[in-house]
Amino acid sequence: MKNKFQIIILSVFTTTLIFFALNYFNSSVNKNPKKTELTKISPEIKSFALSKSSNPVLPEELDFTNAAEKTVNSVVHISSEYEQNYNSDPMLDFFWGPGGSRGIRPQIATGSGVIISNDGYIVTNNHVIEDANKIIITLNDGRELEADIIGSDPSTDLALLKIDDDNLAFAEFGNSDDVHLGDWVLAVGNPFNLTSTVTAGIVSAKSRNINILRSNSNESIFPLESFIQTDAAVNPGNSGGALVSPDGLLIGINTAIASKTGSYSGYSFAIPSNIVLKVVNDLKNYGIVQRAFIGVIIQDVSQEKMNNLNLPNTNGVLVSGLVDEGAAVDAGIEIDDVILKVENIVVNDVPELQEQIGKFKPGDKIKIIIRRDREIILKEVTLRNENGNTKITNKKSVDEKYTIFGATFSNPSPNELRNLNITNGVKVENLKEGKLKNAGLNKGFIITHVDKIKVLSRNQLIQVLKSKKGGVLIEGINSNGIKSYFGFGL
Repeated sequence: MKNKFQIIILSVFTTTLIFFALNYFNSSVNKNPKKTELTKISPEIKSFALSKSSNPVLPEELDFTNAAEKTVNSVVHISSEYEQNYNSDPMLDFFWGPGGSRGIRPQIATGSGVIISNDGYIVTNNHVIEDANKIIITLNDGRELEADIIGSDPSTDLALLKIDDDNLAFAEFGNSDDVHLGDWVLAVGNPFNLTSTVTAGIVSAKSRNINILRSNSNESIFPLESFIQTDAAVNPGNSGGALVSPDGLLIGINTAIASKTGSYSGYSFAIPSNIVLKVVNDLKNYGIVQRAFIGVIIQDVSQEKMNNLNLPNTNGVLVSGLVDEGAAVDAGIEIDDVILKVENIVVNDVPELQEQIGKFKPGDKIKIIIRRDREIILKEVTLRNENGNTKITNKKSVDEKYTIFGATFSNPSPNELRNLNITNGVKVENLKEGKLKNAGLNKGFIITHVDKIKVLSRNQLIQVLKSKKGGVLIEGINSNGIKSYFGFGL
């Protein structure tokens, strides 16, 4: 009982002590009270704005802005109007009547071109303007002008056009020999009719031969393929457009793509600017290209050839044959010699050698470094034309060569032959008063046979007509696809 009483007394004492302690603490705090005010904070109002600079700091070789701006105004859109022959389609004839779907219909092909002078000369691919009856050039500022064909070269797939204008922005030529693997490049053109499109890539290979150009020695067509290969995106419509260096110099004309679908798949090909420059100058000055030849048959140096000839490596181009009385024979070049350099430019395969020779014309003297056995020898070669001389020809003299009875003849393009469902023939390019016009032939008529003899080339046609006496029967096909026969006496 006593213990319980003591516990009660202790509890009351402890509670009283705590009460007085708390009361003392509160009174001391309230002696100097501080007034607290709550202030509402409003967010600062700001507008969206440009940063000080939106241009990233890039190495000079990766800054393509100046090159792009410089090039887009020199690249044009090309629209080529041509006619295509259509055979009868039974389904369409059901609605239009017998033969109703047959005939010629206008077509339009598009591509790109590059202005190369301020007075309106334009370079493009031959396949862009081939068979064109009318060519319309659209400048980057939207103006449309009609162009004339100055000349074309199927051997390199290049063509030179001219528009009547001046003070035009134009691309300056760079030296394609200075282009190296891994160099950055820009492709500028009009893919899918999207004007002024710029893509970038690197040079992934040089001196590529992809076998896209046809050969016909009877018609002086000797394909020259030594493409610059890049991974810049190129699509249909880019053909004839510019391949430029980061400083905006023209180093190639975009021509083809490697694709299984018809669209870009990773690789594109451009004609080197040094070849382009040679071709356009020839077309401008002579109307045709002055093709030069060494007079050799050549091949790459294989491992087998290296072993058989005891060569130190596979560098260079092997001379496997010589043209009788050709330039190489006169210069003292022999079979099994290996050509190492042309004018101090190293050549390691056939396309590289062809590219370097393609820069020259008949009559030019060039220095060639060869390896014979283990000896390095310098040879000076005077290049010749296909006829074995150094004469420079022009389009007028060539036209005269292929003119007879008032008619001048030319080669129909592969497209023309394909559209007319024929495999051979020679086209009447121009027609003046004479036996052929009097017989009823028209410009554009393609002669396929003379007295049942198949016509394969202009040379053959001229020789056949010159050798004929008495009556002559000409068979051929009109541009509308209708066969015709004409007879006349000599």
